[in-house]
Amino acid sequence: MKTMQIFEPAMCCPTGLCGVGLDTELLRISAVVETLKKHGVLVERFNLNNAPTEFITHQTINDFINDKGPEGLPVIVLDDEIVLSGRYPANEELAEWLELPAELLKMPEESGSADCCCGSGRCF
Repeated sequence: MKTMQIFEPAMCCPTGLCGVGLDTELLRISAVVETLKKHGVLVERFNLNNAPTEFITHQTINDFINDKGPEGLPVIVLDDEIVLSGRYPANEELAEWLELPAELLKMPEESGSADCCCGSGRCF
């Protein structure tokens, strides 16, 4: 199984899902990461504010930050190789990279369901 690491810019908490204004892209990537983990994919997220050591000790990321600066984040690393930087991957990209069925990462609105991912109908 492939392993994926997400190196993210500094945020107030490990997922960025705090404060009064939720970023829908962070909400989506958090839900996708949890789905991937539930299906056995090793996914690690590192926030520059909460895990700076990971940015220093991972040579590829250290080189990236020295070259591009933190403005180039987020960076997606798949099996120790950078596959994307500057944005979060689309669900379709993740499914392709991880060789998973695309349906696994479909969001509720993509699959035709009117309900929220939690089933309450009250999405954040």
